[in-house]
Amino acid sequence: MRGCGKGGEAVDRYSCDTTIISGAGTVAALKEFGAKRLLMVTDPFFYENGTAARVAALAQAEQTEFFYKIVPDPTVELAAEGTAVVRRFQPDVLVALGGGSAMDCAKAMAYFSGAEAKFVAIPTTSGSGSEVTDFSILTHNGVKHPLVDKRLRPHTAILDSDLLNQLPKKLIADGGFDVLCHALEAFVATDAGMITDALAKEAFSTAYALLPASFSGNQAVRLRLHTAATMAGMAFTQAGLGLCHAMAHSLGGAFHLPHGRLNAILLPAVIGCNAHAAAEKYARIAAAAGIGGSAQTIAVRNLRNALVRLRKELEMPATLSQAGIDPREVRHRSKELVETTLSDPCCATNPIPVEDYMVRRVLEEVTGSV
Repeated sequence: MRGCGKGGEAVDRYSCDTTIISGAGTVAALKEFGAKRLLMVTDPFFYENGTAARVAALAQAEQTEFFYKIVPDPTVELAAEGTAVVRRFQPDVLVALGGGSAMDCAKAMAYFSGAEAKFVAIPTTSGSGSEVTDFSILTHNGVKHPLVDKRLRPHTAILDSDLLNQLPKKLIADGGFDVLCHALEAFVATDAGMITDALAKEAFSTAYALLPASFSGNQAVRLRLHTAATMAGMAFTQAGLGLCHAMAHSLGGAFHLPHGRLNAILLPAVIGCNAHAAAEKYARIAAAAGIGGSAQTIAVRNLRNALVRLRKELEMPATLSQAGIDPREVRHRSKELVETTLSDPCCATNPIPVEDYMVRRVLEEVTGSV
């Protein structure tokens, strides 16, 4: 987070209020919280296969309740329903088990209920970074609304690699590109500083190097990739994001595609849009990842091309059309998509001011043909 100090000099502020516990079997740390009334927020999959009950039992709480209605792109209405459960049950420990949707909904539940419960986030995918961020994304009437407040940040994040063994390939790819996008956008964001730069650069390099191996089934690299997702979250929650995320929120609310998949489609085009203002930093992060180039313009081109190649290696679509969205529908709704993008708070920290023509240019590049 940037500010001004004496004489107008830039001042960096960085805080990490979340305790991070990582490693195989670390969900056992739930016992340390001394829970008496534990509420676990999760999805039907983890509830029905017994994972939620197994993890919750480790807390040895006197009473345990489950809110297991989480779905992708959780709505304001779902968060309100969960908030009512928090107010009724009055937990002293609130646990979110799942991907970004579970964590985002649990954050909103804790925030709107005013609960004083200790909030523990246990991510089961490597992507959103929500376990350490001030962000919660809720959907209302087909529009994704990012909530941003320090009170949304979890008290503890548990990164347990044992929960990653059965990750489907599509989730690895989608989450992985979310990590890359978080790191890259944080690195070039207007509120970036030395600390967020270090986190973003390491997260990007790690994800870029390890994603193919994880996608191919190598479980040995998954804790490192999981940690990279958390580091990217630590970077962007204070440096900010940019146009790619603003457009992904807009398109995701309209067409319900996975967030990371949208980032994969959008990111190369957004780099091209920002390149004249952020070339130096794009070149630096490209070099850190072993991509580089003999000049800034070449490094930026190589970075774009490397992400396009990785996207193909991870069997991800290159356009919205390839992802199953009718190009005619995108063009029909383009005015709405531009407006929701421009109203997204992520635009505020894009390296250049986001204008109407930029959004339209990126949309045209990524839509694809019928």
